[in-house]
Amino acid sequence: MTTTGKQLFTTLTPDGKLTLEVATSEFPAPTGNQVLVKMEGAPINPSDLAILTSAADFENAEYTPGKVVAQMPEPFLSGQKARHGQRLPAGNEGAGTVIATGDGDMAKALMGQRVACVPGNAFSQYAIADAMMCLPLGDHSSETGASSFVNPMTALGFVETAKMEGHEAIVHLAASSNLGQMLNRICIEDGMKLVNIVRKDEHVELLKSQGAKYVVNSSAPTYMADLRDAIAETGAFLGFDPIGGGQASDGVLKAMEQVAVKQMSEFSRYGSNQQKKMYIYGRLDLSPTILTPSYGLQWSIAGWLLTPFLQRAGMETVVRMRKRVMDNLTTTFASNYKAKVSLEGMLEKDAICDYRQMKTGEKYLVTPWA
Repeated sequence: MTTTGKQLFTTLTPDGKLTLEVATSEFPAPTGNQVLVKMEGAPINPSDLAILTSAADFENAEYTPGKVVAQMPEPFLSGQKARHGQRLPAGNEGAGTVIATGDGDMAKALMGQRVACVPGNAFSQYAIADAMMCLPLGDHSSETGASSFVNPMTALGFVETAKMEGHEAIVHLAASSNLGQMLNRICIEDGMKLVNIVRKDEHVELLKSQGAKYVVNSSAPTYMADLRDAIAETGAFLGFDPIGGGQASDGVLKAMEQVAVKQMSEFSRYGSNQQKKMYIYGRLDLSPTILTPSYGLQWSIAGWLLTPFLQRAGMETVVRMRKRVMDNLTTTFASNYKAKVSLEGMLEKDAICDYRQMKTGEKYLVTPWA
């Protein structure tokens, strides 16, 4: 038996037309450990914007009710060649009520419960999700639990990664974000030293008001000196960068090396022996990543993605992380929203041109039944 409901799709054609539209879909009956969730809330995260908006021109797009068509410029069009012609669902995570299940024990145990889930098509009235990737919310509302997976588990994943790799301090760029504020709270609780990098004075004050000790403004003329001081005091030689493009990671690696060289007892033409590492986990800046030969030879840059990390960390660690999120959903892992929009509302010009900017504290929540 199938269930009918509205769902958002995104399609990019070879001629550069990016179409976002709300359409009627048929959702199959869940099988095995699958559950069918009636979706009640889904946040628009930066990770969703990669296929929702990318670099398309939404200022001059064609808007009709429930549909928008925008032009994708180069090199972003050819850079997404693998998705040309594909009609893709969107929405990484959300929350709702389980209304049907497969015959697996784990799935049946969730029947009738409100859960957070990661179906990959959360901008929809219904979604099929794996019971293993569902988090029972108990008495919490769907709005409270809608953002309880991606950002909380990512922030916890950064700290777990640091511990697994033998670090006691972290550098985090774009640190005033919702995720960055969570990471700050986690690091305070865990005693992990954290160097927060922001780009506005008000973001410095925001994080310091939340207990952050090390907050550096990348727009200040003293940025590099301030960053070196923070790295020297914390010993932070591991960083996480959601910006991706430009020289954000380059600047951090450069400061790390300058600190390490200053601590050397003798000169080496190969630079310091201190291993320096930056993980890129987002693309707030879609331009090329620029690196300069200024940090010796002991450095690396890698990508960081939540799902591969969870697979690497193992079930015991994942269960522990999920329990911590649930126990602290309204405190450490709380999320706030600037606005709520329906499926059709998220395709209106004012909304789409606003949420695609990914401003601090201005996240949108999609409510599919509004």
